[in-house]
This record gives sequence, C-alpha cells and structure tokens, in this order.
Amino acid sequence: MAAAPAPPRPFPAEPQAVRLWNGFLNGRVLVAAVLLALQGLSLTVQSQNAPLLWTVCAVYLALALFTRIAGRRTPPPPQAGWHWLPLIGVDIAVVCLLQLQQTSPINYAPLLALPILMASALGTLLLAFATTAGVTLLLLGWTGWTGRLGMSDLTQQYFQTALTCAGYFLMAYLTHQLAQRLQREQQLTQQSREAAHLQEQVNHLIIHHLDDGVLAIDRQGLVHTANPAALLLLDCSAGPQLPFALSATEGNAPLSTLVEQTFASGAALTADMDLVHAAHNPLGLHVRTWLTAPMQGDAPAAAQWCVVFLHDLREMQARLRTEKLAAMGRMSAAVAHEIRNPLAAISQANALLAEDLSDPGQQRLSAMVAHNAQRLARIAEEVLDIARVQQQIHAAEASALPLDEQVAAIWDEWRAQGGEAREARVLLHAEQALVAFDAEHLRRVLVNLLDNAQRFRSGAADGLQLLTGHAGPVPMLGVPQVWLQVWSDGAPLDASVQRHLFEPFFSSHSRSTGLGLYICRELCERYGARLGYQRLARDTTRGSIEGNAFTLVFYPTAVLGTPASRLDTLVV
Repeated sequence: MAAAPAPPRPFPAEPQAVRLWNGFLNGRVLVAAVLLALQGLSLTVQSQNAPLLWTVCAVYLALALFTRIAGRRTPPPPQAGWHWLPLIGVDIAVVCLLQLQQTSPINYAPLLALPILMASALGTLLLAFATTAGVTLLLLGWTGWTGRLGMSDLTQQYFQTALTCAGYFLMAYLTHQLAQRLQREQQLTQQSREAAHLQEQVNHLIIHHLDDGVLAIDRQGLVHTANPAALLLLDCSAGPQLPFALSATEGNAPLSTLVEQTFASGAALTADMDLVHAAHNPLGLHVRTWLTAPMQGDAPAAAQWCVVFLHDLREMQARLRTEKLAAMGRMSAAVAHEIRNPLAAISQANALLAEDLSDPGQQRLSAMVAHNAQRLARIAEEVLDIARVQQQIHAAEASALPLDEQVAAIWDEWRAQGGEAREARVLLHAEQALVAFDAEHLRRVLVNLLDNAQRFRSGAADGLQLLTGHAGPVPMLGVPQVWLQVWSDGAPLDASVQRHLFEPFFSSHSRSTGLGLYICRELCERYGARLGYQRLARDTTRGSIEGNAFTLVFYPTAVLGTPASRLDTLVV
C-alpha cells in the first residue's frame, strides 16, 4: 500500500505589520530618489547649484537604502521611544533642512505626512499624536520665521498652517484606527486559517484511518480524494496520482454508473454491487453516495462533488456472523446449563436400571444410553467451557515454563492414555527455552491438537510428529522466538474449512462441537502466543510428505541459566 500522504500545510501568512513596514521603507527610498532627481532637474533647468541640498538628498537616500537592505526585517515596538528616532526623526530633519535651504519655490512641507503616516500605522496613538504635534510646532515655527522676514502675509499663513496641522491630526487618528482594524482582521483571519488547518488535519487523519473506503468524485468521474481503504478496495494499492479517472479500470464500471446516477438524480443513493478486477475474486461492496452542496456565486456546476462510502460486505457479514455466534454461544451456554441436571438424573437412573438387567439385549441398550448421556454431558461441558475460558483468561497468571520439558511430560501422559496406537515422531529442539504460559492451559491446548491430529493421521509411525524449535528474533527485543508444532499426514483441508477453522461451533466432524480450536486460540492469545494452520511438507520414512501443521509461536521470557530481568515482561 502506498505511504500515507502528509497532512496539508497551511498557506504562509505574512503579518500585516511587516507588509506595512516594508511598504514604508520602500516609500522612503522612493522619496529620497525623487528628491535627488529634483535637485538634478533644478540644476539642469535653472542652473542653480546647491551643494548642501545635494548632500542632504544623497545622505538621505543612503540612509533609506541602508535601512531597507541591512536594517531590521520587522517593525520596531509600537511604543514611543528613542528607537523611532532614526526613522521618524531623520525624515523630519531632512524635510526641515530642505525647506530651510531651498533655492526654488518648491514646498517640501507635504513630505512631513510620511513620518506621520508611519507613526500612525505602526505605532501607538500616543506616538502618532506626538509626531504630529512635533510637525505642527515645526510648521508654526517656520510660519513665524517667514512672517518676520516679510515673505508672506502672517495671518493668512498662520491660518493655512493651522488648517494643515488639523488635517495632519485627523489623518493620524484615522490612519491609526484603520491600522488597528486591519491588525484585528489579520489576527481573526490567521486564527480562522489555523482553525481551518487544524480541522483539515483532523479530517485527514479520520478519513485516512477509516476502515471504510471514502472517495470524492467530480462530474467528469475524476477521483480527487481517496483514502487507503478505498484504494485497496478498488485494487489501486500502488497509490495512483490524484486525480485519476474512476472509469479507467474496467472493474469499476458499476461504481461509475452509480456516481453518474447520483449526479443525474441529485439525491443520495445506496446500492450493493460486485466489482470484478483482474486476477481477483469478485468483491462485494455496499455503496452509499452523497452530493456536496452546490457552490454559490459564479462557480461552475462541476465544483459539486459526489462523496462515496465503500463498505466491504465481507467485513459486514463477518461482524454479523460474530454477533450471531456470540448470541448463539450465550444461548447454548444457557441451554447446556439447564440440561445438565436432567442429564445427570438420566445417567443415574440408567445406572440403577442396568444393575437389574440380565438380558444381553437390554444391557446393550442401557450401554447405548450411558454412552450417549456421557456424550451429551461432554458437549454441555464444552459449551460451558467457553464462558469458563473467558474467566480463566482474565484470571490466569503466566508462568515461565521450560517448553521442551513441559511438552515431553504432556506427550508421555497423552500417549499413556491411548496405548500403542498413539505413536509419533517427537523432535524437541527448543533447548533451555522458557515460555510465558500456564501449565494447565498449555496441556489443554496441546492435548486438543494431538487429539485432532490423531483422528486424521495415517497408520504410519511418523504420520504424527511433535516438534519444537527456535525462530527468528522478536523485533525490538532481540530475543529468539520459540515454536511448538503438531503435524499429521492427513488429507488437506478444504478452503471453506480453513476460513472458519478457529470459529466457535464450526466443525467438519459430526461428533464434534467445534469449540476445541476456538478455545485453544483464545487461550494462546491470552499469553501473547499465536496459533495458526498451514499446509507444509515434513520428512518421513516414506520421503517428504505434505501434511496439516498447527503451529503455536511463543514469545520466550528467558533462557535457562540466564538471570531474569527485574522489569516486567512485555508480551507484544
């Protein structure tokens, strides 16, 4: 399966204050360049050379370029302080020098709006008003100085200056309010963007880890979103590049048709279908489709997508079967519990009756009753064992058992109960290995496996084999695994039998309850062991013969002679 795609990343967001800061720095460079160009134009047109003005403009341009290129990348703190002096102070000083030393009728006073705008947009309201007040004092001083020289009407000039300064104060206030509003909007936008990105990550993780397949398909049949479960169900485990055409694979034709019907009807649809892909068995799916809400505005109709949910019918049937089996198990346990007392009464009555029977025919009938009563009692006991096993599984404590020694003891006990008919080839090669298991539970598992193998084996002495050994190391622990295997040369199991081999109440034998292997697997899983079936070949006196092998893989706790760890054993 293709690697999980990384969650989408948010769009990079540049703070509003940084953009304003860079804009003002660029504006200062532009103003300085224009001032220097005006001095050159004045020299060309009016043949007036003012070395001081040239020097002021050149130094201002150099300072503006230095601040833009080598200065700080973020605006200074908005509070009023000396850190604003190299910016606002330099701008005001340059304009004042140009105004004092001008040799032409050019009025440089409007350039004082630049430091006011910078202070209003990037600083506090106090800084904005302080800058505006400083500019006002300078303009009033300039007006008074020019009035004393008789260069203009003093009253009219004072009125004009007052009006200009009032406009500066109003501009400073409005600019500061707009900048604050833009900053709040920027913060809200950033918070919304982060919340949307977080929600997108959550949705991505949920969809990616869903057991059901999820597809997002447009009107042209292009798949824009597909989680790993959907790719696996559509036989696209290699992970095609998105978007891809759903109809490109012939086996997806029923699904493409359902999507087209959904767009045509404009309503959600539900259907069961079979998808047939090359080299695969037909796959039954329960499919549900929904249409997204149409986009508002000028968006084309193609922006509407169809969201498809794919449910594997095999898993749905397996869950249903598990629920039925659980209900059947509860009912069977209740019935078994209820019939034990009547069954015990029947057995006792039959035993008392058999004492008075002298006719051989009646004795045979009594023996048949006793035999079948015992069989019914055994079936009831096995049914009740399911509930007992669950209790034992949660209550039992694992012991560190020497595997070969324990297996040899169980084998001797089992063989002694059956006589010469129970012959086998025993190969125990898990020397000094300790396994985490309960001794009684291990005996129960092994006896059940030996009984099953004995039932279907041939008459050859090595038709049944009992083996132990070491496998590869456990990942992350570095300790070798240990296995136990019961092999018999019986006929291969049908595929239908293999699929349900470890399910409760499933058996291919008429006299079996189908609970033995189920209980064995439940016991093994309690101790972190794995019980499985495979068809494999073993060496015998008749050559290499294939047979049925039930293998139990343990995680060893230690090796004999190795000091035990003081830490708790972790069973993976």
